[in-house]
Amino acid sequence: MLLKGKTILLGVSGGIAAYKSACLASRLVKSGAEVHVLMTEHARNFINPVTFETLTGNKCITDTFDRNFEFNVEHVALAKKADSVIIAPATANVIARLAHGLADDMLTTTVLACQCPKIIAPAMNTRMYENPVTQENLKLLEKFGMEVISPASGRLACGDTGSGKMPEPDILLQYVLKSCALPKDMAGLKVLVTAGPTQEAIDPVRFITNHSSGRMGYSIARMCMLRGADVTLVSGQTALDPPLFVNTIPVISAMDMFHAVTSNSQDKDIIIKAAAVADYRPAHVSDEKVKKADSEMSLALERTDDILKYLGEHKVPGQFLCGFSMETEHMIENSRKKLINKHLDMIVANNLKEEGAGFAGNTNVVTFITPDTQTELGVMDKEDVAMCLLDEILKRIR
Repeated sequence: MLLKGKTILLGVSGGIAAYKSACLASRLVKSGAEVHVLMTEHARNFINPVTFETLTGNKCITDTFDRNFEFNVEHVALAKKADSVIIAPATANVIARLAHGLADDMLTTTVLACQCPKIIAPAMNTRMYENPVTQENLKLLEKFGMEVISPASGRLACGDTGSGKMPEPDILLQYVLKSCALPKDMAGLKVLVTAGPTQEAIDPVRFITNHSSGRMGYSIARMCMLRGADVTLVSGQTALDPPLFVNTIPVISAMDMFHAVTSNSQDKDIIIKAAAVADYRPAHVSDEKVKKADSEMSLALERTDDILKYLGEHKVPGQFLCGFSMETEHMIENSRKKLINKHLDMIVANNLKEEGAGFAGNTNVVTFITPDTQTELGVMDKEDVAMCLLDEILKRIR
């Protein structure tokens, strides 16, 4: 419920993509937001206001001079209350009016009065979108501080194929979350996060890996982004979609991750190593599939590069380095050794055998360990663990 307590204004203008806006309104409500929908007169030709009123529990506003409304000066009162406004779909006509400060209906008057973040999701015919006039108007909106979402490409309602489709509601939701879900207390900080498993090839068919899902690292990267940080995520192979607005670098092996991390570490303020990196790899990788034989087979292994130790030994002054330690026994003792031996500022320890912890689930049970403190958390959602971890790091670097 990242939008709990937030007021979101959803502007809907007259395009066929207006039907998707109902799904967006629903997702905003499920994220905890109070949602007010403002429709242009033309939008009512595509979707009934009753749909939005049912989804949001608030009256859908279309008339600037509606006297049966709770506010005396509706557009000003809503503008003051709003934490973010998104116009989806935004037609060429609405974009042009906003770009030139025209305020001739409830939607444009309200947006003109808003001082909160404003997000524009263009949706129109490809040739209309690519028209130099529309492109110039979009540049004006960006110049005035509005965020313009690039439309998707595909087959349009008119039968043409190209740019101009409104992105799916889940993507639009992520833009709203980025705009106002969390305080931007990490703005100006550069953060490097690692996540997921590595895969160490035996032959072209087989590899050694572990059960890491990458969910903990992805949660950390996403929370950093929502709090305003400039985030780089180095990720092993996972089934997760990379978080939006994060620079994601995909890797496969421990060696790949070593090179990706070390080449991106020097300018980072915070490094959080949540990846489950293989400690060993096959000493020899066969060019052909290793065939089954009647006798036993042994596999010679060699050590991989210790990324965390390297970072600790080459830490930039002022840089905060946090590692993860998954154990099955002697968790605190083993984690403290790693903290000291690898020159870390903090380590996040968890026990694979503890209920609620482990690889694939949505929850974790962790203990934050620093040279002078030890903080135990109960069973928590991994995004909540990420929030607590970032709170703890910010306390220490400031």
